[in-house]
Amino acid sequence: MASASKAAGATLRDIAKEVGISVSAVSMALRDHPRIGPDTKAKVLTVADELGYVPNSAGRALRARKADAVALIIPNTSQHVFGHSYFMHVLTGVTGVANDKDAQVVISTNPDESHGMAAYERVMRSGSVDGAIVTSAAVTDDNIERLVKSGLPLVLLGNFPYLPDSVSIGVDDRAAAFEATSHLIEVHQRRVLAHVSGPLDHQSAIDRRDGFFDAVEAHGITGHLLVGDYSEESGARAAGDMAEVDGVFAANDEMAFGAMTRLRERGLAVPSEISIIGFDDFGLSRVTTPSITTMHVPAEHMARLATERLFDLVSGVAVAQDDAHVTLPVDLVTRESCGC
Repeated sequence: MASASKAAGATLRDIAKEVGISVSAVSMALRDHPRIGPDTKAKVLTVADELGYVPNSAGRALRARKADAVALIIPNTSQHVFGHSYFMHVLTGVTGVANDKDAQVVISTNPDESHGMAAYERVMRSGSVDGAIVTSAAVTDDNIERLVKSGLPLVLLGNFPYLPDSVSIGVDDRAAAFEATSHLIEVHQRRVLAHVSGPLDHQSAIDRRDGFFDAVEAHGITGHLLVGDYSEESGARAAGDMAEVDGVFAANDEMAFGAMTRLRERGLAVPSEISIIGFDDFGLSRVTTPSITTMHVPAEHMARLATERLFDLVSGVAVAQDDAHVTLPVDLVTRESCGC
Protein backbone atom coordinates (compact mmCIF):
# COMPACT_ATOMS: atom_id res chain seq x y z
CA MET A 1 0.00 0.00 0.00
CA ALA A 2 1.14 3.59 -0.50
CA SER A 3 3.42 5.31 1.94
CA ALA A 4 1.74 7.55 4.53
CA SER A 5 3.96 10.45 3.47
CA LYS A 6 2.20 12.49 0.85
CA ALA A 7 4.02 12.88 -2.49
CA ALA A 8 4.05 16.23 -4.24
CA GLY A 9 2.40 16.23 -7.63
CA ALA A 10 0.82 12.77 -7.34
CA THR A 11 -0.97 11.75 -10.54
CA LEU A 12 -3.70 9.35 -11.62
CA ARG A 13 -0.94 7.09 -12.91
CA ASP A 14 0.63 6.96 -9.42
CA ILE A 15 -2.70 5.92 -7.93
CA ALA A 16 -3.25 3.34 -10.67
CA LYS A 17 0.17 1.79 -9.99
CA GLU A 18 -0.51 1.48 -6.25
CA VAL A 19 -4.01 0.04 -6.64
CA GLY A 20 -3.15 -2.17 -9.63
CA ILE A 21 -5.81 -0.93 -12.04
CA SER A 22 -5.80 1.21 -15.20
CA VAL A 23 -5.56 5.00 -15.20
CA SER A 24 -9.01 5.25 -16.79
CA ALA A 25 -10.46 3.07 -14.03
CA VAL A 26 -8.94 5.36 -11.40
CA SER A 27 -10.47 8.37 -13.12
CA MET A 28 -13.87 6.65 -13.19
CA ALA A 29 -13.57 5.67 -9.53
CA LEU A 30 -12.84 9.25 -8.51
CA ARG A 31 -15.96 10.32 -10.46
CA ASP A 32 -18.01 7.64 -8.64
CA HIS A 33 -18.76 5.89 -11.94
CA PRO A 34 -21.22 2.95 -11.52
CA ARG A 35 -18.94 0.59 -13.50
CA ILE A 36 -16.37 0.64 -10.66
CA GLY A 37 -17.17 -1.55 -7.66
CA PRO A 38 -17.42 -0.07 -4.15
CA ASP A 39 -14.34 -1.91 -2.85
CA THR A 40 -12.18 -0.58 -5.70
CA LYS A 41 -13.58 2.93 -5.22
CA ALA A 42 -12.75 2.81 -1.53
CA LYS A 43 -9.20 1.62 -2.25
CA VAL A 44 -8.70 4.35 -4.87
CA LEU A 45 -9.93 7.07 -2.49
CA THR A 46 -7.66 5.77 0.29
CA VAL A 47 -4.56 5.71 -1.93
CA ALA A 48 -5.42 9.12 -3.41
CA ASP A 49 -5.58 10.57 0.10
CA GLU A 50 -2.33 8.87 1.18
CA LEU A 51 -0.50 10.14 -1.90
CA GLY A 52 -1.94 13.62 -1.54
CA TYR A 53 -3.51 13.57 -4.98
CA VAL A 54 -4.92 16.95 -6.00
CA PRO A 55 -6.90 17.25 -9.29
CA ASN A 56 -5.30 19.55 -11.84
CA SER A 57 -6.18 23.18 -12.42
CA ALA A 58 -8.84 22.44 -15.03
CA GLY A 59 -10.67 20.12 -12.64
CA ARG A 60 -10.36 22.57 -9.72
CA ALA A 61 -11.65 25.43 -11.82
CA LEU A 62 -14.58 23.33 -12.97
CA ARG A 63 -15.68 22.60 -9.41
CA ALA A 64 -15.01 26.13 -8.19
CA ARG A 65 -17.26 27.86 -10.69
CA LYS A 66 -19.29 27.33 -13.83
CA ALA A 67 -17.86 29.04 -16.89
CA ASP A 68 -20.95 28.65 -19.13
CA ALA A 69 -18.62 27.83 -22.01
CA VAL A 70 -17.51 24.69 -23.83
CA ALA A 71 -14.48 24.12 -26.05
CA LEU A 72 -14.41 22.64 -29.52
CA ILE A 73 -10.87 21.30 -29.89
CA ILE A 74 -9.69 20.67 -33.44
CA PRO A 75 -5.97 19.75 -33.48
CA ASN A 76 -5.39 21.22 -36.95
CA THR A 77 -4.49 24.67 -38.21
CA SER A 78 -7.24 27.27 -38.55
CA GLN A 79 -6.58 27.37 -42.31
CA HIS A 80 -7.33 23.64 -42.50
CA VAL A 81 -10.38 23.92 -40.26
CA PHE A 82 -12.06 26.80 -42.05
CA GLY A 83 -11.17 25.38 -45.44
CA HIS A 84 -13.17 22.16 -44.98
CA SER A 85 -16.96 22.07 -44.90
CA TYR A 86 -17.04 19.23 -42.34
CA PHE A 87 -15.97 21.64 -39.63
CA MET A 88 -18.62 24.16 -40.62
CA HIS A 89 -21.29 21.48 -40.11
CA VAL A 90 -19.74 20.56 -36.76
CA LEU A 91 -19.58 24.18 -35.65
CA THR A 92 -23.21 24.73 -36.63
CA GLY A 93 -24.29 21.74 -34.53
CA VAL A 94 -22.19 22.68 -31.50
CA THR A 95 -23.18 26.35 -31.46
CA GLY A 96 -26.84 25.50 -31.99
CA VAL A 97 -26.99 23.52 -28.75
CA ALA A 98 -24.70 25.95 -26.88
CA ASN A 99 -26.95 28.87 -27.85
CA ASP A 100 -29.95 26.97 -26.48
CA LYS A 101 -28.01 26.58 -23.22
CA ASP A 102 -26.93 30.24 -23.24
CA ALA A 103 -23.30 29.12 -23.31
CA GLN A 104 -20.29 30.21 -25.33
CA VAL A 105 -18.21 28.05 -27.67
CA VAL A 106 -14.42 28.40 -27.61
CA ILE A 107 -12.71 27.07 -30.75
CA SER A 108 -9.17 25.84 -30.09
CA THR A 109 -6.89 25.03 -33.04
CA ASN A 110 -3.14 24.72 -33.58
CA PRO A 111 -1.06 27.68 -34.83
CA ASP A 112 0.83 25.46 -37.29
CA GLU A 113 1.58 21.83 -38.06
CA SER A 114 4.53 21.68 -35.62
CA HIS A 115 2.50 22.64 -32.54
CA GLY A 116 0.33 19.57 -32.08
CA MET A 117 -0.32 20.16 -28.37
CA ALA A 118 -1.39 23.79 -28.52
CA ALA A 119 -5.09 23.17 -29.10
CA TYR A 120 -5.24 20.99 -25.98
CA GLU A 121 -2.90 22.97 -23.74
CA ARG A 122 -4.86 26.16 -24.31
CA VAL A 123 -7.99 24.52 -22.95
CA MET A 124 -6.42 22.54 -20.10
CA ARG A 125 -4.47 25.50 -18.72
CA SER A 126 -7.17 28.13 -19.00
CA GLY A 127 -9.82 26.60 -16.75
CA SER A 128 -12.29 28.80 -18.63
CA VAL A 129 -14.58 26.09 -20.04
CA ASP A 130 -16.88 23.54 -18.45
CA GLY A 131 -16.12 20.75 -20.93
CA ALA A 132 -14.75 19.96 -24.36
CA ILE A 133 -15.52 18.23 -27.65
CA VAL A 134 -12.62 16.86 -29.71
CA THR A 135 -12.80 16.03 -33.42
CA SER A 136 -10.40 15.18 -36.24
CA ALA A 137 -7.58 13.96 -34.01
CA ALA A 138 -4.97 11.55 -35.37
CA VAL A 139 -4.70 8.04 -33.94
CA THR A 140 -1.13 8.91 -32.93
CA ASP A 141 -2.32 11.92 -30.91
CA ASP A 142 -1.81 11.01 -27.24
CA ASN A 143 -2.90 14.46 -26.08
CA ILE A 144 -6.49 13.23 -25.89
CA GLU A 145 -5.48 10.81 -23.13
CA ARG A 146 -3.97 13.73 -21.23
CA LEU A 147 -7.25 15.57 -21.64
CA VAL A 148 -9.18 12.54 -20.35
CA LYS A 149 -6.91 12.37 -17.30
CA SER A 150 -7.44 16.07 -16.59
CA GLY A 151 -10.94 15.34 -15.35
CA LEU A 152 -12.57 17.81 -17.72
CA PRO A 153 -15.92 16.51 -19.08
CA LEU A 154 -15.20 15.32 -22.62
CA VAL A 155 -17.04 13.98 -25.67
CA LEU A 156 -15.22 12.67 -28.72
CA LEU A 157 -16.66 13.28 -32.18
CA GLY A 158 -15.66 10.30 -34.33
CA ASN A 159 -14.41 6.81 -33.55
CA PHE A 160 -11.65 6.36 -30.97
CA PRO A 161 -11.37 2.59 -30.33
CA TYR A 162 -8.23 3.12 -28.22
CA LEU A 163 -10.27 5.17 -25.70
CA PRO A 164 -13.09 2.74 -24.86
CA ASP A 165 -14.03 4.46 -21.60
CA SER A 166 -14.67 7.87 -23.17
CA VAL A 167 -18.00 9.11 -24.52
CA SER A 168 -18.10 9.31 -28.32
CA ILE A 169 -20.47 10.02 -31.20
CA GLY A 170 -19.56 8.64 -34.64
CA VAL A 171 -20.59 6.67 -37.70
CA ASP A 172 -19.64 3.21 -38.94
CA ASP A 173 -17.15 4.30 -41.60
CA ARG A 174 -16.11 0.74 -42.37
CA ALA A 175 -19.64 -0.49 -43.05
CA ALA A 176 -20.40 2.63 -45.10
CA ALA A 177 -17.30 2.12 -47.24
CA PHE A 178 -18.28 -1.51 -47.76
CA GLU A 179 -21.72 -0.40 -48.98
CA ALA A 180 -20.29 2.21 -51.37
CA THR A 181 -17.77 -0.20 -52.85
CA SER A 182 -20.33 -2.97 -53.16
CA HIS A 183 -22.60 -0.58 -55.06
CA LEU A 184 -19.89 -0.09 -57.68
CA ILE A 185 -19.43 -3.85 -57.97
CA GLU A 186 -22.99 -5.15 -57.78
CA VAL A 187 -24.99 -2.39 -59.47
CA HIS A 188 -22.49 -1.09 -62.02
CA GLN A 189 -20.47 -4.25 -62.59
CA ARG A 190 -17.11 -2.57 -61.97
CA ARG A 191 -14.26 -5.04 -61.69
CA VAL A 192 -11.01 -3.05 -61.23
CA LEU A 193 -11.42 -0.54 -58.43
CA ALA A 194 -9.23 2.12 -56.85
CA HIS A 195 -9.65 3.64 -53.40
CA VAL A 196 -8.36 7.15 -52.75
CA SER A 197 -7.94 7.14 -48.98
CA GLY A 198 -7.64 9.93 -46.48
CA PRO A 199 -4.50 10.30 -44.34
CA LEU A 200 -3.98 6.92 -42.73
CA ASP A 201 -3.13 8.35 -39.33
CA HIS A 202 -6.83 9.16 -38.92
CA GLN A 203 -9.36 6.52 -37.84
CA SER A 204 -11.96 7.58 -40.41
CA ALA A 205 -9.47 7.03 -43.25
CA ILE A 206 -8.36 3.68 -41.81
CA ASP A 207 -11.94 2.45 -41.46
CA ARG A 208 -12.97 3.60 -44.95
CA ARG A 209 -9.92 1.91 -46.46
CA ASP A 210 -10.67 -1.32 -44.59
CA GLY A 211 -14.31 -1.24 -45.69
CA PHE A 212 -13.21 -0.85 -49.31
CA PHE A 213 -10.95 -3.90 -49.11
CA ASP A 214 -13.59 -5.87 -47.22
CA ALA A 215 -15.91 -5.41 -50.22
CA VAL A 216 -13.21 -6.07 -52.82
CA GLU A 217 -12.20 -9.31 -51.12
CA ALA A 218 -15.81 -10.39 -50.54
CA HIS A 219 -16.53 -10.06 -54.27
CA GLY A 220 -13.21 -11.51 -55.41
CA ILE A 221 -12.11 -8.59 -57.58
CA THR A 222 -9.06 -6.33 -57.88
CA GLY A 223 -8.61 -3.28 -55.64
CA HIS A 224 -5.86 -0.65 -55.56
CA LEU A 225 -4.99 1.81 -52.79
CA LEU A 226 -3.91 5.40 -53.48
CA VAL A 227 -3.28 7.46 -50.34
CA GLY A 228 -4.61 11.02 -50.27
CA ASP A 229 -5.11 13.66 -47.60
CA TYR A 230 -8.80 14.60 -47.99
CA SER A 231 -7.93 17.51 -50.32
CA GLU A 232 -9.15 17.99 -53.89
CA GLU A 233 -5.52 18.18 -55.03
CA SER A 234 -4.68 14.76 -53.61
CA GLY A 235 -7.66 13.27 -55.46
CA ALA A 236 -6.39 14.75 -58.70
CA ARG A 237 -2.88 13.40 -58.08
CA ALA A 238 -4.26 9.95 -57.37
CA ALA A 239 -6.29 9.97 -60.61
CA GLY A 240 -3.12 10.71 -62.53
CA ASP A 241 -1.75 7.35 -61.35
CA MET A 242 -4.81 5.27 -62.17
CA ALA A 243 -4.46 2.71 -64.95
CA GLU A 244 -7.09 0.29 -66.27
CA VAL A 245 -9.47 1.25 -63.47
CA ASP A 246 -13.24 1.27 -64.05
CA GLY A 247 -14.43 2.30 -60.58
CA VAL A 248 -13.23 4.72 -57.88
CA PHE A 249 -14.28 5.03 -54.27
CA ALA A 250 -12.86 8.18 -52.68
CA ALA A 251 -12.83 8.69 -48.90
CA ASN A 252 -14.44 12.12 -49.26
CA ASP A 253 -16.21 14.21 -51.89
CA GLU A 254 -13.37 16.68 -52.38
CA MET A 255 -11.01 13.92 -53.45
CA ALA A 256 -13.77 12.40 -55.60
CA PHE A 257 -14.17 15.74 -57.36
CA GLY A 258 -10.42 16.13 -57.84
CA ALA A 259 -10.20 12.60 -59.26
CA MET A 260 -13.19 13.15 -61.54
CA THR A 261 -11.73 16.38 -62.93
CA ARG A 262 -8.33 14.80 -63.59
CA LEU A 263 -9.83 11.70 -65.23
CA ARG A 264 -11.82 13.83 -67.64
CA GLU A 265 -8.66 15.79 -68.46
CA ARG A 266 -7.12 12.44 -69.39
CA GLY A 267 -10.02 11.84 -71.78
CA LEU A 268 -11.83 9.30 -69.62
CA ALA A 269 -15.60 9.68 -69.37
CA VAL A 270 -17.34 9.68 -65.99
CA PRO A 271 -19.47 7.63 -65.45
CA SER A 272 -19.62 5.69 -68.71
CA GLU A 273 -15.98 4.54 -68.51
CA ILE A 274 -15.23 5.07 -64.83
CA SER A 275 -17.78 5.19 -62.00
CA ILE A 276 -16.97 7.37 -58.96
CA ILE A 277 -18.39 7.44 -55.43
CA GLY A 278 -17.38 9.87 -52.68
CA PHE A 279 -18.10 10.23 -48.98
CA ASP A 280 -19.60 13.00 -46.75
CA ASP A 281 -22.33 14.81 -48.77
CA PHE A 282 -21.55 18.22 -47.28
CA GLY A 283 -22.64 20.21 -50.35
CA LEU A 284 -20.00 19.88 -53.07
CA SER A 285 -21.39 16.59 -54.36
CA ARG A 286 -24.70 18.19 -55.32
CA VAL A 287 -23.28 21.00 -57.48
CA THR A 288 -20.63 19.26 -59.59
CA THR A 289 -21.13 18.02 -63.15
CA PRO A 290 -21.81 15.16 -63.02
CA SER A 291 -23.18 15.24 -59.47
CA ILE A 292 -21.34 12.88 -57.12
CA THR A 293 -22.82 9.73 -55.64
CA THR A 294 -21.76 9.70 -52.00
CA MET A 295 -22.31 8.42 -48.47
CA HIS A 296 -24.25 10.99 -46.45
CA VAL A 297 -22.64 11.71 -43.05
CA PRO A 298 -24.97 13.52 -40.59
CA ALA A 299 -22.17 15.76 -39.27
CA GLU A 300 -24.37 18.51 -37.88
CA HIS A 301 -26.61 16.00 -36.09
CA MET A 302 -23.54 14.24 -34.71
CA ALA A 303 -22.23 17.54 -33.36
CA ARG A 304 -25.57 18.46 -31.79
CA LEU A 305 -25.80 15.07 -30.09
CA ALA A 306 -22.18 15.32 -28.87
CA THR A 307 -22.84 18.77 -27.40
CA GLU A 308 -26.02 17.64 -25.67
CA ARG A 309 -24.06 14.74 -24.16
CA LEU A 310 -21.36 17.13 -23.02
CA PHE A 311 -23.84 19.38 -21.21
CA ASP A 312 -25.23 16.26 -19.52
CA LEU A 313 -21.74 15.38 -18.29
CA VAL A 314 -21.13 18.94 -17.12
CA SER A 315 -24.40 18.76 -15.16
CA GLY A 316 -23.29 15.55 -13.48
CA VAL A 317 -25.58 13.22 -15.44
CA ALA A 318 -23.88 9.81 -15.66
CA VAL A 319 -23.73 8.17 -19.10
CA ALA A 320 -24.40 4.43 -18.96
CA GLN A 321 -21.70 2.28 -20.56
CA ASP A 322 -24.17 0.97 -23.14
CA ASP A 323 -24.84 4.57 -24.20
CA ALA A 324 -21.24 5.81 -24.13
CA HIS A 325 -20.59 5.13 -27.82
CA VAL A 326 -23.31 6.22 -30.24
CA THR A 327 -23.06 5.16 -33.90
CA LEU A 328 -25.31 7.02 -36.32
CA PRO A 329 -26.36 5.63 -39.73
CA VAL A 330 -24.72 6.70 -42.99
CA ASP A 331 -26.87 6.56 -46.13
CA LEU A 332 -25.89 6.04 -49.78
CA VAL A 333 -27.10 8.96 -51.91
CA THR A 334 -27.06 7.95 -55.58
CA ARG A 335 -26.41 10.63 -58.19
CA GLU A 336 -24.80 10.72 -61.63
CA SER A 337 -21.09 10.00 -61.08
CA CYS A 338 -21.56 6.27 -60.51
CA GLY A 339 -23.95 5.84 -63.43
CA CYS A 340 -27.24 5.75 -61.52
